[in-house]
Amino acid sequence: MHIFSSRTHVAVSLPLLTLLAFLLTAGGLPMPHMPQHRVNAASQTPSIYYGVHATSWLRDLTPVTTFEQDAKKPVAIVMWYQGWGAAKEREFEPSWMDNVRAHGSIPSITWEPQDYTKGVDQPAYSLQNIINGHFDAYIVQWAKASKAWGHPYFLRFAPEMNGYWFPWSELKNGNKAGQYVQAWRHVHDIFTAQGAKNVTWVWCPNVAFPGNIPMEELYPGASYVDWVGMDGYNWAYVGARHQPKTFSQLFQKTYSIFLQLAPNKPMMVAETACTNMQVNEAGWITDAFTVQLPKYFPQVKAIVWFNQNKETDWRIESSATTRATFAAAIGSSRYASNQYANLNISPIPTPLQAAAAKR
Repeated sequence: MHIFSSRTHVAVSLPLLTLLAFLLTAGGLPMPHMPQHRVNAASQTPSIYYGVHATSWLRDLTPVTTFEQDAKKPVAIVMWYQGWGAAKEREFEPSWMDNVRAHGSIPSITWEPQDYTKGVDQPAYSLQNIINGHFDAYIVQWAKASKAWGHPYFLRFAPEMNGYWFPWSELKNGNKAGQYVQAWRHVHDIFTAQGAKNVTWVWCPNVAFPGNIPMEELYPGASYVDWVGMDGYNWAYVGARHQPKTFSQLFQKTYSIFLQLAPNKPMMVAETACTNMQVNEAGWITDAFTVQLPKYFPQVKAIVWFNQNKETDWRIESSATTRATFAAAIGSSRYASNQYANLNISPIPTPLQAAAAKR
């Protein structure tokens, strides 16, 4: 995630039942009980995976389960970050993967070729060094460990590559045009050679913004990508560059690009959240999850909430109103929960495809 990733606000009326639940909670009354692991028999089959990033240390799922208690619904995806140069987090961690899978969720790893203790310019992690094989032993190790673990997971390699804030940007770190695609294919080819067929590759730019590298120049090709993702935040007035944006204002342009660039790939909102500063955060959440996403983004089959207090407080727990509103919105049966402990299809299918495969 980066400070240029966009976010939005708009206030719209809730459906009657959702509004009632929200008003009751805002008034200090308890929310109606929402059964976990269960979809209302009269409701639709889930069509969108719902996930969270709550921690990057998965030995203990407490941050995830705390979020789920506040959201009143378990997650289908648990996302976290691992850096190639991180002292404690660089290795493939089967126990973390087991913890998430046993919880019924799908692991999603954001795998970043950088040292988190340094800035954007990191010559050791240049794209040319990746292409030249300087990290092949490490990549092979990951591929072998992935194959040995054996279950489906999302791997989001080097995201937000169309920006300028990571060492893998072609605008920084001595990198050149065309090298991102070469690096992606090099890493992917190693996994293929090792037989790591359980990995689902997520290609994920930041939402389009003025001056970004055109996404068409960064796409590795259909045979190298399984899902396409996009990161976008409603920063509102946090930072001089930002203005409040609705969910559609954030994602529509990138969504349209994807429809042309990768028309047959399922889409994922791989990171999103809304600040609570000077905007109607609750209204933005309601609009995003109950109106914009289901009505205008039919190809989006997964969404991951960034639940951290970082540049601003992105958490649903930033206020009681936000927490209750998020729970009401995500409670819809269109959002899949933790029903995937036995998922064994790769690449990972959409929720509807996964449900059909069980029949």
